[in-house]
Amino acid sequence: MKKILLTIGAAVAASQIASFACTSLLAGKGATTDGSTMITYNADSYVLYGELYHHPAADHKKGEMLEVREWDTNKYLGEIKQVEHTYATIGNMNEHQLAITESTWSSRPELMDTTAIIDYGSLIYITLQRARTAREAIKVMTDLVNEYGYRSTGESFSIADPNEVWIMEMVSKGMKEKGAVWVAIRIPDDCISGHANQSRIHQIPFDDKENCIYSKDVVSFARDMGYFNGKDEDFSFCNAYAVTDYLALRGCDGRVWSFYNKYAKGMDKYLPYILAEGGEVLPLYIKPDRKLSVQDMQAMLRDHFDGTELDMTKDPGAGPWHSPYRFAPLIWKSDSVEYVHERPIATQQTGFTLVAQMRSWLPDEIGGILWFGVDDSAMTVYNPIYCAITKVPECYRQGNGDFYTLSWTSAFWVNNFVANQTYIRYSQVYPDVKKVQTEIESSYVESTKKVEAEALKLYKESPEKANALLTAFSDSVSDSATARYRQLGEYLFVKYLDGRVKKEKDGKFERTADGYPVSPDSPGYSDDYYRSIVSSDGDRLRVKEVKPQ
Repeated sequence: MKKILLTIGAAVAASQIASFACTSLLAGKGATTDGSTMITYNADSYVLYGELYHHPAADHKKGEMLEVREWDTNKYLGEIKQVEHTYATIGNMNEHQLAITESTWSSRPELMDTTAIIDYGSLIYITLQRARTAREAIKVMTDLVNEYGYRSTGESFSIADPNEVWIMEMVSKGMKEKGAVWVAIRIPDDCISGHANQSRIHQIPFDDKENCIYSKDVVSFARDMGYFNGKDEDFSFCNAYAVTDYLALRGCDGRVWSFYNKYAKGMDKYLPYILAEGGEVLPLYIKPDRKLSVQDMQAMLRDHFDGTELDMTKDPGAGPWHSPYRFAPLIWKSDSVEYVHERPIATQQTGFTLVAQMRSWLPDEIGGILWFGVDDSAMTVYNPIYCAITKVPECYRQGNGDFYTLSWTSAFWVNNFVANQTYIRYSQVYPDVKKVQTEIESSYVESTKKVEAEALKLYKESPEKANALLTAFSDSVSDSATARYRQLGEYLFVKYLDGRVKKEKDGKFERTADGYPVSPDSPGYSDDYYRSIVSSDGDRLRVKEVKPQ
């Protein structure tokens, strides 16, 4: 996502902003271990408060209007015609197991319509209330922007139902013409894909009408604007409409490459492209070497280029605690030379994160799960939120705290309590976080099986009873996980106080026979950090022999 509107005068700045925003990964049903479709979302922003949006299903009167407010700013944009019936939504999924996520990219600065009513965020959440399938969602989205205009810069959308996974890319036509140009391509069932703040669609398979849908003027508009003058078969949506600079490759496509590299051999050949050294363009989708589970998708959202030559724990920026985190600004200068930190999938400035899992063989109420977390995806717990629940867990409830108001029952604040203690001493503290995180998430493997089996029995009697059970389950596990994380945060605060590490025995902090605290360990820093100190200032700090006077 983005937090600053693109203006013509801020094109360069916006390019940098968009380069360090959201990530979405996709997997077709033939590429997953259980035959589900999956899409993900790290909604990254420095001011996005992590909470779970909920809209109950509703009937509406003829002539009723819907107020549209820009998702990023809450700015009033206008009103659109309401439809007769809207579907229930929970976060980025609706009651029919339709899920939509996004990432923003920098388009040509003149392609911005500040008079339009529909922004990318509103487009997602309005469509979820109006569509049942991915193909229907594509039509709803494109019809909306054609009628009311498209206010945002370039956007990649992940759109999935229990059977199909699509990427749609869209860009406004600017102030001269209402609407947008767009293309949507279905990801093959046995493939994975991703997008991370850069346009990913190059060549368009115009003849594949079943798996490719596009605006009739997707090429002609580019010709009219002077963006393209070749043959249709040579047209690249990305090259025509996106701003592709170093940051778009290194900071954006680099995240997709890391996903591909994790699950397929031979991805090294795309490193020159990622590093802006030329080479073959990263493909829109690939076939993984093995099928992926929900846990695999969650693990990928926690990625910091682990085990690659871009591994963020290995360069000097990792500091004495081998941290994979780099605080803003991510673009910086030294002696007038510009540099950039790596930008991984997992980052500290995430509002919320999710894995949307859709299962065709189950009733919608049971089949759709939003594995949902807030704050940093590497630190959070992904809790199972069923798509038709009628009550948002208290820890995710809108109004339970906000970006300036701490609440100890809000998962966002509790997770930040844990995460921000971890960042400053990562290599020491993160194992304790990972232990609890794994403990909670592992428990869901069996607990979801049990509750779904019971829900299926109830469903035959009454879908409402099944949904009530799943609502109670989602509520219980989410609030319990939040309470457990608060305990974890308190434990970390005590254990690592003042740079020491308290000793433990039998699960408790150790005391002497007289009940007095045992002296804590003083682990110091890593050997490589000490060497860096010696290299830079060893003569001044070296212990010298004192001669008798």
